[in-house]
Amino acid sequence: MKKIESFKIDHTRLKRGIYVSRKDHVGSNTVTTFDLRMKEPNNEPALSPAAAHTIEHIGATFLRNHSGFGSKILYFGPMGCLTGFYLLLNDDFDSKEIVPLIRELFKFAADFEGAIPGATPVECGNHTLMDLPKARLEAEKYFEEVLNGIDDENLVYPE
Repeated sequence: MKKIESFKIDHTRLKRGIYVSRKDHVGSNTVTTFDLRMKEPNNEPALSPAAAHTIEHIGATFLRNHSGFGSKILYFGPMGCLTGFYLLLNDDFDSKEIVPLIRELFKFAADFEGAIPGATPVECGNHTLMDLPKARLEAEKYFEEVLNGIDDENLVYPE
């Protein structure tokens, strides 16, 4: 089988950041897939499944309700390796263009209080797999350590 694009990235050199993972053309539209890398692969513990699931619920709800980007959101969800999230947007974007959106998202998640959106048995297939305190901690860490002061090293995949 042909190797998929995400497996061609040298994960031993990958830092935390916001990367364009791929751009796909669907009819006359471009779909941009972003790699929101919260953890340095193989060098720090991955996100806990409960924290990732919580961030997914908060993040997807925030993004789909965003006044500027809500109509462009196609998907937001965790990577299988639990080192970050994929965000798919309907349009042609680069990493720098969405930095303000991602800062807003993770600040919102870091400060989130109250009931986790969609965390009931009616709305979610695994509603008990949630950890709001850990999700808030992980979102705050990504916001403070990566998103504030982000530079090209954290916006373009290593060659």
